[in-house]
Parts: sequence; C-alpha cells; structure tokens
Amino acid sequence: MSETQSDAGAGWVTFAGIILIAVGFFQAFIGLVGLLEDEVLVVTPDYVAQLDATTWGWVHMIIGLIVLGAGFGIFSGNVLARTVGVFAALGSMISVFAWLPWYPVWGIILIAMNIAIIWAL
Repeated sequence: MSETQSDAGAGWVTFAGIILIAVGFFQAFIGLVGLLEDEVLVVTPDYVAQLDATTWGWVHMIIGLIVLGAGFGIFSGNVLARTVGVFAALGSMISVFAWLPWYPVWGIILIAMNIAIIWAL
C-alpha cells in the first residue's frame, strides 16, 4: 500500500468522524427540542409512524448521542468505532426516514449526511 492511498484513507476517515459528530449533534439537538418544547414539532396526521413529539425527542436524543460518541471514537483510530459508526449512521438514517413527514427537507439533508458517513467509513 502506498503512502498516497494511506493518506487518502485517513482523510476519508477524518471526514466521516467530523460528519458523524455533526449529525450526532444535530440529531441530539432535535431530540432536545422535542423533549423541552414539543409544540415546536409539527404534527402530521395519518402516517404510519405516529409518535408524539416527546417520543420522537427521546428517539433522536438517544441515536444522536450514539452517533456523536461514534464520531469521537473514530479519532481514536479504533476499528470498533468505525463499525459502530456505520451502524449508528444506519440507525440514524432509519429514524430520520420515519421522521420525514414532519420535516422533509431537514430529514433528506440528514439522510444524505449519513450516506456520506457510511461511504467514507
């Protein structure tokens, strides 16, 4: 393996770590908003995943903190953190997909960021 390939790989891992931290922060913040001020979240009728704002707050808070932790773990060079990062990004994508009717543009942005994370890891 040449030094150029190794540098490129390290760059993508760094990118993934930074984006994991950003997505984790965004998702935890969404969760915090849902927990503290649930009137801010829009309620959409007749959707399969009908959860109240407080439940969505807890879902986003827990997944966001896991993603955030995986992002910080990436910088330790731990292979387990990479694996957790991929699965955390996948879980984040699934939860945001279920949340799309409430905030579709923001959800699509977070899904795209999670795809970039999985690709980079």
